[in-house]
Amino acid sequence: MNSTAPYASTAEPRMRHSVRALILDERERLLLCRFALTDRTGRPFVLWAAPGGGIAPGETPSQALERELVEEVGLVLTDEAPHVWHQEIVDPAIAPGHDGVVNDYHLVRTTAFTPAGALGEAALARENVHGTRWWSLDEITGHDGPDLFSPRDLGTPLARLLADGVPDRPVPLGL
Repeated sequence: MNSTAPYASTAEPRMRHSVRALILDERERLLLCRFALTDRTGRPFVLWAAPGGGIAPGETPSQALERELVEEVGLVLTDEAPHVWHQEIVDPAIAPGHDGVVNDYHLVRTTAFTPAGALGEAALARENVHGTRWWSLDEITGHDGPDLFSPRDLGTPLARLLADGVPDRPVPLGL
């Protein structure tokens, strides 16, 4: 049979499963990591995202979250962090070697601290992490510079989380 129709795969996408922490301080500022990345055309851009990363084989999501927070910002979790947001993005450009990402966001409340990841600046830079910053909701929603947030409309679900508290089940997010 000769067909010009594209091959349609029924295989499940190979997704990179990650955990992320919405770290809020006593002033309800959110700690974000600054990722220096390049787009599909090779142009550089900055993405501000919650600390976290991939779940290693044999790790539970809680263990991965604990490890990632120590590595990236030097925070040791002492309590269970509730799962508040769920994000699935099918796009191979986002996670090389995968068809996309699944990010599960957990809420961590703490007092403000100066982030100092156990990996150190050089190792974090190899993972494209170049600093951190505490952001207020107003700074996020009022931001009009070239830097991006992940998720892109971070201000909307963050405002809802701050107003309503922990949801009964994780809120689905888009890109």
